[in-house]
Amino acid sequence: MLSAESAVLIRATLPTVGGALDEITTLFYDTMLAERPELLDGMFNRGNQASGAQRQALAGSIAGFAGALLANPDARPDDLLDRIAHKHASIGVTEDQYAIVHKYLFGAMAEVLGEAVTPQVAEAWDEVYWLMAGALITRETRLYGSAQVEPGGSWRPWLVVERREETPDTVSFLLRPADGAPAPLARPGQYVSVRVTMPDGVRQLRQYSLSGTTDSELRRITVKRAQRKGLPDGEVSTLLHAQARPGDELTCSAPFGDVVLDAADTPLVLVSAGIGTTPMVGMLEHLAATGSSRPVLVLHADRSPSSHALRADLHRCVDALASARALLWYEHPGVEEPGAGTGLMDLAAVDLPTDASVYLCGPLPFMRAVRGQFLRQGVPARNIRYEVFGPDLWLPDTTS
Repeated sequence: MLSAESAVLIRATLPTVGGALDEITTLFYDTMLAERPELLDGMFNRGNQASGAQRQALAGSIAGFAGALLANPDARPDDLLDRIAHKHASIGVTEDQYAIVHKYLFGAMAEVLGEAVTPQVAEAWDEVYWLMAGALITRETRLYGSAQVEPGGSWRPWLVVERREETPDTVSFLLRPADGAPAPLARPGQYVSVRVTMPDGVRQLRQYSLSGTTDSELRRITVKRAQRKGLPDGEVSTLLHAQARPGDELTCSAPFGDVVLDAADTPLVLVSAGIGTTPMVGMLEHLAATGSSRPVLVLHADRSPSSHALRADLHRCVDALASARALLWYEHPGVEEPGAGTGLMDLAAVDLPTDASVYLCGPLPFMRAVRGQFLRQGVPARNIRYEVFGPDLWLPDTTS
C-alpha cells in the first residue's frame, strides 16, 4: 500500500522520472557492472546489456509498477510481479541483491535528475522501490519453496540423452537429471534457464521453454540459434548448437514461468510464430498425453515448412486429440503443407471462440498484431496471455 504522502510526490514526479528512465537505467547498469563485474558471471545477460533490452525492461517495469500504484494505491499489479518473480527465480536472484540494485539505481537517479531529487522525493521513490522489491522477494521465496530448492540454488546437472536437428538453425535436446535424483515437476508452458561457461570463462545463461515434459524423468528444450549482427546475444545458442552432444552435461535451473496451461475445460487457442512454437508444443504434448477432450485451435506462422521447428510434433499431438485442429501460415509455402495460408497470420476468416483461453508466443510485433485481431473479434483481454523470450518490453502496453 502506497502512502498518501508518497502518492502525491510520485504523481508529481513520475513524468520527470519516467522521461529520464532510459538515462537512469543506462547509468545504473554501467556503474553497477563496472564496480560489481561478478554480476555478469552467471547473472546478467550480456547480450541484453549490449542491445539495451535489459535497461528498457527495467525502466518499463518501474514505470509500470509506479503507475499501477497511483491508479490503485491499495493493490499491486500481480501479473507484472509474477512474471518478474519467475524470471528472477530462474536465474537465482536472492534477497540481498535487492539492496545492491537499490544502491546503484538510486545513485543513478540522483546523478541524472540532480536537484529535482529532493529528500522527500527520494523517500517517496524509495517507498515505491521497496514495495516492489518486498513483493518480489515474497513471491520468489514462495517459488523457491515450491521448487524445493534454496534461494538462488536451483541449479543441477542434466545429461543430454538425445540431440535432434529440427531445422537448419534449430535443435532439440532431450535431458534427464545427471545426479540420479527425480526430475523437478514442470507445468506445461514453463521454461528453464541453461547456464554455460563461455570461451572467455564468463558464465552466461538463457531461458528455454520446455517443448516436452510428459515423461516423468525427461525434459526437452528446443534451441534456435540466435544471430544478431554485432551483438553477443547469440553466444549461448551458438555454443549449444556447436558443442552439446549426447553424453554431455548442461547446468539447468528448476522450471519456472507464470504463463502455464490452465485446467479449465473451455476452448483453448494456442498462437505462435517461429520458435514461439516451443511452449505451445509443450502444452499440446501434455494435452495429448492426458487424453484431453478440450476444444483446441492451434495457429502458427513461420517462414516456411522447412523452417517450422517441431512441425511433426505439432501434427502428431493435434491428430491425437479428439477436438483439435491446426491452421498454419507461411511466408514461403511448400508442398509439405498444401493447406497452409500464405503470408502473415490473418484471422479475419477464422471463427474464434470468444470464451477461449488464448496463449501467445512469438516476436513482439507479431503478438501485438495478433492480440489486436483477437480483441476486435470480441475475445476479452483478460483471456489472452503471452510469453516473451528475453526481457519483457511489452509490459506498459498490456492494459490496453
